[in-house]
Amino acid sequence: MHAKRLRVRFIIPILVAFSYLSPLAAQQVFPNPSAFPSPPDFSETVIPIGTFKVGIDPKISYKPKNPLSYIDVQGRSESGTGFCIDPVCRFIGTNYHVAVTAQPRKIEGQKIIEQYLATGPDDEGAAVLGGLTPMKYNLSRDLAIFELGRPLSHHHGVAYHLDGLDDGQEVEIYAYPKESNPIRRLLQFHGRYKGETTTGLLAFEYSSAVNKTIRPGASGGIVVDRNTQRIVGILTGVARNDEALALAVPVQSLVEFVTKVQPYLADNIFPHRANAISPLSADLYPKVVLSPSDGLQRRPEESSEVKLLRSKAQALADNMRNFIAVQTFAWGSGSKEPAAEAAYEVQVIDGFQRFREYPDGKKELRGIPLPALSNVFVPGGEWSELPQWVGTELNLRIRQMPDAAVNGRHTKVFQYQASAEDGLCKWDIGVDYGFFARSKIFDAAVYGEVWTDEDMNIRRISEHCEIPETFQWKDYWAVVTYGWLKRADEPPRLIPLTIYTQAGHKKRIYWCRGQFTGYQMFSTRARVVGK
Repeated sequence: MHAKRLRVRFIIPILVAFSYLSPLAAQQVFPNPSAFPSPPDFSETVIPIGTFKVGIDPKISYKPKNPLSYIDVQGRSESGTGFCIDPVCRFIGTNYHVAVTAQPRKIEGQKIIEQYLATGPDDEGAAVLGGLTPMKYNLSRDLAIFELGRPLSHHHGVAYHLDGLDDGQEVEIYAYPKESNPIRRLLQFHGRYKGETTTGLLAFEYSSAVNKTIRPGASGGIVVDRNTQRIVGILTGVARNDEALALAVPVQSLVEFVTKVQPYLADNIFPHRANAISPLSADLYPKVVLSPSDGLQRRPEESSEVKLLRSKAQALADNMRNFIAVQTFAWGSGSKEPAAEAAYEVQVIDGFQRFREYPDGKKELRGIPLPALSNVFVPGGEWSELPQWVGTELNLRIRQMPDAAVNGRHTKVFQYQASAEDGLCKWDIGVDYGFFARSKIFDAAVYGEVWTDEDMNIRRISEHCEIPETFQWKDYWAVVTYGWLKRADEPPRLIPLTIYTQAGHKKRIYWCRGQFTGYQMFSTRARVVGK
């Protein structure tokens, strides 16, 4: 087994020193933006989006046989509405149909660096919608997210109402409809909940605001519960007939979307998502100190549950040897926003992870370059190594702990542990002073937890490595989550979803978080790119 490294760069006057290290164990510390304001100011949450490039592609002819009984309120106008998703307003939410027709490059002067779409023509349940700008997508997932290079100053998100709605429940609708005056105003419409449509949208009766109805440009606005001042839906359309009926995408669809494309953001703003495992979840049980009777000299017979866990872990490790993914990295410290970000294509070859620059890199890299930060580390290959450990390393002692409920999900819990003498967690700590270098390889004790579902499918593995006190670094902690990849005509397969690592240095916590996207299947004969 190769030594893992946690590399750290120290920038010192006159002398530049590079040091590196790998896994640690610590309490959960993660950048947590300021809390949602209360009471909220919706003029600092809802944002006009304008100067759209709008029109129907002349090469495409949509002729729906059964047009739905509503029209989108964005229409062919050059306007739309967005809203701050997170407390610091670096992510802007709106409708899918607004994003694809508008294609904005900036919002409020800030450059859009990434766009996420929740639906599209090939989405399950997609339908061709009539109206002035026909297109095909799933109504209940009519959502898009714009990631900005920097947060919008003097803007903030508001909290979300995740409970169900009662008939007649009062709401307020905030949006920027297009008016005859080119200067748009934030308008507030009062409404009442009527029920859910057959297409999965929320329907609200509403009254006019300053003698104005909801008009084009309002799509992407928010529907807010009047009592709690929390978001319950995202405005997407109005009724086609004369009835004053507004339609909105349920906030639960936004939760699912954000969880998929930005799991760390979802963990921040939706901390108790049903049936979800947090990418920052802490262990459920304290470390169990093995006594001599636990069999330090002779490995005891393992239970049938532990044997099944090892089998499942080995299958997971083997399964991850035939796909390529894009792994993102974000580095930071304490409770700050990420100071640097990057993305690389990653795969496992002969038990070692290899990288290539993304999206156009061709040269294979054994490790990713360090970002230009004073103190920074790169996580190891825990996402592939930890299942391999659990599956094959017999020196890794495993015991089953009491089952637990995690956000409503029944979870089986196993705790593992190995001493430094077992040689499972190797470390390479070194310092490069430019004209000479020092390095030391040593073994560290390691422990952690494995969480599975009721069928023993692994959903989470953590790792704590105990660094000797003689080193300045301490408390390396890593957690990897796994989920199902489902494609048409293929059986579901478990894949890594997120990886979070942190390490303590002196009085500060440094972290690196990432997620896995863009999965591709490959073999020795062909490389098939899946959706």
